[in-house]
Amino acid sequence: MGILIEKLNAVPVYQQKTEIVERKGLGHPDFMCDSIVDRISVALSQEYLKRFGEILHHNIDKALLAAGEAENKFNGGRIIKPMKLIIGDRATYFVGGEKIDVDSIAVGTAKKWFKENLRFLDVDKHMEYQVELKQVSAALAGIFKKKDRILGANDTSAVVGYAPLTATEKIVLEAERFLNSPEFKKRHPESGEDIKVMGLRTNSDIDLTVAMAFVDRFIDSEDTYFKRKSEILEELRQFVGQKTQLNISNIGLNALDEREKNESGLYLTVTGTCAESADSGQVGRGNRVNGLISLNRPAGTEAGPGKNPVSHVGKIYNLLSHDMAREIFSDVSGLKEVYVWLLSEIGRPIDKPKVIIVQFIPDNDNGIDKIRKEVNEVVEKRMTNIQSFCRQLAEGKFSVC
Repeated sequence: MGILIEKLNAVPVYQQKTEIVERKGLGHPDFMCDSIVDRISVALSQEYLKRFGEILHHNIDKALLAAGEAENKFNGGRIIKPMKLIIGDRATYFVGGEKIDVDSIAVGTAKKWFKENLRFLDVDKHMEYQVELKQVSAALAGIFKKKDRILGANDTSAVVGYAPLTATEKIVLEAERFLNSPEFKKRHPESGEDIKVMGLRTNSDIDLTVAMAFVDRFIDSEDTYFKRKSEILEELRQFVGQKTQLNISNIGLNALDEREKNESGLYLTVTGTCAESADSGQVGRGNRVNGLISLNRPAGTEAGPGKNPVSHVGKIYNLLSHDMAREIFSDVSGLKEVYVWLLSEIGRPIDKPKVIIVQFIPDNDNGIDKIRKEVNEVVEKRMTNIQSFCRQLAEGKFSVC
């Protein structure tokens, strides 16, 4: 395992003149795909462990949420054509003569996720489910047949994680979570779960553009819609003002709204998500595993959700790189920013990546050798304990979107 630790001659993101950060929220079609497939992976992992004492090969990392058709009306519209969730890729269906009911686990887990997260979606009336999971390939299943203590990587790929979050990243993340919190929904039941927050920082000024689906059963007129929208916008301004030192230059909500067009000029939904009629979703198009899409940051091409937690580095290394970067920044003094790059090679044990690259921006040039030594210690410790990390992934203890 090669470990390369280098000082990065760059301006930290928070000191750059401009920064753009996006977060797709709980009811966004892409977020739903990411979150559901990962929940299915966790459920399958636990079923494999319970019945066979080990996690068997699976990758539930392909899904499409195909939009349905809806009619939006003041005081409540209707779903005309249901949405369809298509779940695909590979799983282990048979062990010896025993069959694992993968399809039932997948659909049951998806329904449970919808029930827990979308208040107004009927999992049977508003949704259809199509499972396109196939039996695992012989080549990749072979990795799991090796009884080594640590499995080999089932792909060759590269990922990168970073720390700390900037003030822009933090407020974009916190704003969506605030708007989708149970407390906020109690105050504003008309607020749907489909929320997207786009943040633009210019020097120390922050501009937020928010898209939020409204639930039409709580809106009886155009005037009511704009009144509720104004109340939500004011509450969001107060929250942002309390949570960040950045200067609020603008906060916009539902920029496409037009008066005097009644329902057709407003962002109304029946279920709280635009997937009911307007937009489809897909795994890998949503947030990175730290919950953000940060355009000023480097990013790998692997989506973490749904991949198995014991051999697929697209999941393991994606989450590990961010977690390792956070630990380095926390434990090693004198750093402004740190990036952790992990490169795997198919078949190579996951605790021995082809290379680990840690890049850091120091406060100053004093103590660089000490920083390198302490960073190396953190990296070696984390790779030694990778099995414990994988167990946590299998238990769903890390959010992937």
